[in-house]
Amino acid sequence: MNSGWLAWECIVFAVFICASSCLPLWKRRKDTKEAGGNAKQAYIFAGGGVSLLAMILSVARGTLGVRSFLGFPSELVYRGSAMWETLYGIVLAFPLVCFLFVPVYYRLHTNSVYEYLQMRFNSIWVRRLAAATFVVRQILNLSVTVYTPTVALHAVLALPHWGSAAMLTAVAIVFNLLGGLAAAIRADVIQTTTMILVSAAFIIQGTVRAGGPQNVVQGNIAGGRLQFFKFTGDPTVRVDTLSAFIGQLFMSLSIYGCQQTFVQRYCSLSNESKVRRMLLANVPAVSVLFSLSWIVGMVLYSVYQYCDPFASGSIAAPDEVLPYYVEDQFSFLPGMLGLFLGSLFNGALSFLVSNVNSLATVTWEDFVSAAPAFKGTTDKQQLTVIKIIGVVYAILIMCLSLCVGIVGGVVEGSLLVTSATSGALLGVFILATICPMANGKGATIGMLASHFITTWMAAGRLMYVDKSVAMLPLSVENCPNSTKSLYNVKPLPIGVNETLLQLAPLFQAMNHSHPVKKPAESVITSGLHTMYSISYMWYAVIGTITCVTLGVIISLITAKDTDMYDERLLHPLIAKLSRKWPGRKRQYTSDKAEKVPEQKDTSEQTEETVVESVQEINEVKPTPVNVNNSRLFDAYETRTPSPLPERTKL
Repeated sequence: MNSGWLAWECIVFAVFICASSCLPLWKRRKDTKEAGGNAKQAYIFAGGGVSLLAMILSVARGTLGVRSFLGFPSELVYRGSAMWETLYGIVLAFPLVCFLFVPVYYRLHTNSVYEYLQMRFNSIWVRRLAAATFVVRQILNLSVTVYTPTVALHAVLALPHWGSAAMLTAVAIVFNLLGGLAAAIRADVIQTTTMILVSAAFIIQGTVRAGGPQNVVQGNIAGGRLQFFKFTGDPTVRVDTLSAFIGQLFMSLSIYGCQQTFVQRYCSLSNESKVRRMLLANVPAVSVLFSLSWIVGMVLYSVYQYCDPFASGSIAAPDEVLPYYVEDQFSFLPGMLGLFLGSLFNGALSFLVSNVNSLATVTWEDFVSAAPAFKGTTDKQQLTVIKIIGVVYAILIMCLSLCVGIVGGVVEGSLLVTSATSGALLGVFILATICPMANGKGATIGMLASHFITTWMAAGRLMYVDKSVAMLPLSVENCPNSTKSLYNVKPLPIGVNETLLQLAPLFQAMNHSHPVKKPAESVITSGLHTMYSISYMWYAVIGTITCVTLGVIISLITAKDTDMYDERLLHPLIAKLSRKWPGRKRQYTSDKAEKVPEQKDTSEQTEETVVESVQEINEVKPTPVNVNNSRLFDAYETRTPSPLPERTKL
């Protein structure tokens, strides 16, 4: 790579990053104005609203993350299409979220979705435990996000991972301080559009190089890369069709229905019907964007099936195959490599900014704001604290990103973290929305048990199970001799020691006369090893079942009359069915609040009876929750307009 060509690519990279970072901030003052001058409202809820198309692209972008752009092509080239089938669970999750979660808490209009759990269970600990789960998951997932572009920059420019991560974090901090959710959504739109165009260029160039679409498809089938609907029935297999579908479904339900990042976007829309349309429109949008990266992987395999850059030593890790492809095949097009690196960098940047926004908001609403020192703070002061929290998170994420390579790369690390933390979060929201008997104690114990089991399994997998995944074979027969790796050279023959050759029978006889006995593996050790070997794709399923099962059992054992809550905090359908179930009728605070004491004749009422009536009404009224200026639900009816001011599009 000559210095002039490299300098041009760096210029394109820098220009793209500056443009894609500055353009989303262009309307930041207007966002505050549209939010009624409330800077905090503009920062958290995108200035009161965004266009439906922008929201669709932003949610689709948040669904895929940067791992789809870099990790999925590498996954197909070296491990096949098994992970492609996770698309089944992703697309099914969108309509389920529309049915299960959106009708429950969209109209609550809270700054933090975990505030709903406190209202439902009347327990601050359930709320904080769920919020802490979200915080931990996002920190670890964002570490993978920051690590992803450093892989490409290391492969192409030989930049150290820490240098790239520090540069990305610095830009993200500036963006986070100046912008808000609306700016992050605009950046998502720019990034999504760029990713589509760049991926299309990769596909066209690779298809032409391979000799046409038919050769690409046939080559991938012959090479064993396209194998769908494989039901092994073995939970220890890394991924098959069943674990891809069921495991990803549980993970996606936890992400779309129980994660602040997405609920924050839902609340930026002006009414519930728009949320439904946006989620359902994401089914085709995510399907196309998700599959685009896998098609890029098919093209890469067609180009390199007879000269594997990893086996030949041209790249140091499988995740570097796409940057290598751009450098190798697009040298005729100046600026293409810089645009690719800029798109990857900007994708990680926009994803990091929007998620740090949600992290900081949850940390403030669910933890920091309860401290006595922050009582009575103004919205402006609250926004300052939220931004400071965001800076701290960005630095912490940068430090953790340097450890991602230990867990097996981009796709492996992201799925392991998401699956291990999804079960408890999804389980507690299922308890809240569709389990009328669930109470605070059951929800707390269920979440703790779920976390314990999935963390135990994940730790055991990392420490005691061979995490290496067998890669599908590729050839190096067509590689130039100068590019072949030293590791592929056959060992030279060595001379035979005649003395040792004569003594060999004696040594063999001694070995047979004193056999080394391997210690017998106990039943417990064998069972634990089997448990640790279960694929991480099942962690979310195991965690959810554990949380819901234990939560219901503990709730039934510890049920008290003081566990009453507002019926409207349940899913509307479940609330209706619960009144028709056999057995003891459940009492809700909304029932008692609606009961008006029987009025005596006006002439017979005394001052004492009037005072007693007022006191009785006040006693049965549910205790208000301290929500730190959150917009509590003003109306529950399905078609009731939002209490928020009219929102304008971006």
